[in-house]
Order: sequence, then structure tokens, then C-alpha cells
Amino acid sequence: MDLNFLAELKNIVGPKYVMDAQEDRICYSFDATFRDYLPDVIVKPGTAEEIQAVVRLAAEKGVPVYTRGAGTGLSGGSVPVNGGIVLVTTRLNKILAIDTVNYTAAVESGVITQDFCNAVDAAGLYYPPDPGSIKTSTLGGNIAECAGGPHCIKYGVTRDYILGMEVVMPDGSLVQVGNSIDGEMSGPDWPMLLCGSEGTLGIVTKMTLRLIDKPPAKQTMLAIFDAIDEAAVTVSTMMASGTIPTTLEIMDNLTICAVENYLHIGLPVDADALLLIEVDGEPTAVAKQAESVIKVCSDCGAREVKIAKDQKEADSFGLARRSISPACGKINPTKISEDATVPRSQIPAMVRAVRELAAKYKLKMVIFGHAGDGNLHPNILSNKRDHEEMERVEEAICELFQIALKLGGTLSGEHGIGYMKAPFLQWEFGKTGFVAGRNIKAAVDPNGILNPGKLFDSKFYQEE
Repeated sequence: MDLNFLAELKNIVGPKYVMDAQEDRICYSFDATFRDYLPDVIVKPGTAEEIQAVVRLAAEKGVPVYTRGAGTGLSGGSVPVNGGIVLVTTRLNKILAIDTVNYTAAVESGVITQDFCNAVDAAGLYYPPDPGSIKTSTLGGNIAECAGGPHCIKYGVTRDYILGMEVVMPDGSLVQVGNSIDGEMSGPDWPMLLCGSEGTLGIVTKMTLRLIDKPPAKQTMLAIFDAIDEAAVTVSTMMASGTIPTTLEIMDNLTICAVENYLHIGLPVDADALLLIEVDGEPTAVAKQAESVIKVCSDCGAREVKIAKDQKEADSFGLARRSISPACGKINPTKISEDATVPRSQIPAMVRAVRELAAKYKLKMVIFGHAGDGNLHPNILSNKRDHEEMERVEEAICELFQIALKLGGTLSGEHGIGYMKAPFLQWEFGKTGFVAGRNIKAAVDPNGILNPGKLFDSKFYQEE
């Protein structure tokens, strides 16, 4: 990269926070997906003003900017596919205020999600979004991808908790969108436009988030099934019964075995599927909900429903779910995590389709995810160094998305589109919808500075 450009970057953020050594560039060339692209330089600003200056300089020189939090993304959203600058937000890591009267929090975008949840909990309140990467992902990244998590079935996803944001725009200007009262009720809902835009429209530096009361009681259960079809039917039956769990997660046999080999906590490795279920609320309501859950599971064929006898056992059930990714990594080194989402009524069909794809393409595929809202995570466990196998992986993924859309679903429930799913986006939106998305990007970022090559990037548009 041009030495004068590097000198200007160092003048903005300080020499310590500009890195262009080969080893640093490699470290920031990938996220949690399996492809990598080298950036030209990594910049770590510490303030919104520094981000503004970096973006202005990049816009002047025509250098792309890829915003990155913790790099836990599963669709390549922060990967620098066109080189340029990787702008890392982790120095913006302050929790500015937690307002226990108005149930809001002001926080910078580089704060780790778990650290924020812990601080909110200590203040006696609750922030529900809990992505699987909660211990490492940043709140800014959660907004970029509109992250969900196991609790989203009852409490909603990240967008449901955004009131306001401070955002650096592609020309380096700083804008405030939303407010700390009702989000945006005085005009277009700009926070919702930015949430899920994956850093293609602006760089979030601060945010105001909505908080709620902590549920006073909860009950955690583990339903064991000898047939995954029965577990899948249980999900749609339970949601139709009127009982809305806090958590309703599914794990198939391959997932169960992987987690048990990893944790050794006594999971039933002979089961074809498990459902991890949690209900919360007032104590009397929780007891009634638990009774309803047990009845639905039993009626649908569960061989056993284990009720956590104490918090330690409840935590072990939760640990099993959160340990799936590292556990599956021991089966094969390349874990390709998809999150094609279908209507709850189509979960049985989607589960069958995934198993058929695994057999058809001779792949190891595990099925788990947030079954309560149809957000399955079929993961392909492969080895990216096996080129023949990776060709089969690509074919299977393509067919997986076709099936999800045919069942009335969507390409992504929470992982985003990035560059991994961008070639398929037109299937979901149609050409008119795709062009509309492309035009919004062009209107906000006419020079294509922010995160090019992602989402509605024009190279994926297919003419008649």
C-alpha cells in the first residue's frame, strides 16, 4: 500500500493502531467461514471521530473499508474480498450508561455481547438477544447481522431492541438515527434499515438499546426422541398449542454424539434427536407451561422428558447446546454453518431434506438450531483441502437453499448474507427486489466504499 496513505492513517489513529505486516494481514483475512482474502492494512480507531477521518480518507482515495468486530461472522460479512482497509471496532468498548428507570442502555459498538449482558444483569435488568458467539461477538456485529439466538423465539432478535444509533456514513459524516424513547416514530425507521445491512450502508459507533425486566423464574427440560421426525413434529405442535417457550432447540444424533464426546456429560447417544426447552415467567405460569411442554412432547413420541433438578443441571443442558461448534470441529476441520430458515410447519420436511442431501452428496451433515422459529443450522463437516469433497459441498449448499425457498423459507435466519450467500440472493428477492436493494446501496454509498462485494453487490445481478 502507498506509504503516504499509511502515514496518513497513522496520523489519524496513531502508529500503534495501523498494521500492515503480512502476519497481521493474514489474521484479519477471514471470519468463521472457510475462505480468506488479504486486506492491505488493518486500522483500529478508538473514537467515532477517528472512524470519520479514516472513512473520509478512504473515500478520497477510493479504498474499500471493511468494518470488523470480533470476526465471528458465518457468512463472510467482514471478510475483505477486495482488499483495502479492515477497520476494527474493538477499541470502542465502553458501556456508557444503563438507565434502570427508562430501561435503556447506551453502549459503544465494540463491547462484547456477554460483557454487556452481564452488566445489564448486575443492574437487575435483562437483554435477551444471545447469539451462539455471545462470549466473543460485539454488539456492533450483532446489529450488522441482526443476530438472534436461542431466546429469540419468545423475545425477538437484535432489531427488536434497537432504539437509536450513532453512525458514520460512507462520506465520513456522523449521523444520529432513532432516539432513546421509541426508536423512530417521527419518520422512516432508519435504525431498522441499518440493522442487518452488514456494514454496507454505515459504520455503527454507538447505540441505545432497550432493556426489559428479568423473568423471575424459569424451568429447563430435555426431551429425548428415538426419531428426529417426532422431534420436528413436536416443535410445530408445541408452537400451535399456545405455549411459547423461551428456548426450543433441536439436536440430531450426530450432534449429540459429537457434544457427548467433547463434554462427557451423559447425553443419550442412542437418541435420534433431543429438544432443549426452557420456559420462563412468573413461577405459577412457569409450572403450567412446563406441564404443557411435557404433555406435548409425550404425545408426540418423546421417550423421556428430563426436568433440570437444579441450576447446575440446567446450565449443563445449555452448555451442551453452546458447545456444538467446537465439538463438531473435532469431526472434521472445516465446519460450514448454514441457517436456512423455514416456517415452523415445514421443519419436518426440512429435516428430512437435509438428511437426504447428506446421503446424496456423501457428506457429514449435522442438524441443530433454533427450531422454535424454524431457524435450523444444518452444518456440513468437511475438509477444505479436499477439493473433490468441497465441490460436493457447494452443490449441496445450492440445493439446500433451493429447498428452503421452495418450502416458503429464507436464505438466512441470523447469519446474514455476506459474500457466501450473495449469489443466491436474487432467488429470494427476484430481480426487481434485488435491483431495489442494489439501488439503496448505490444511493447511500455511491462510490461503493463500505464493504463492497457483499449483499446486493452488482456483480451478482443476472440480466435476462
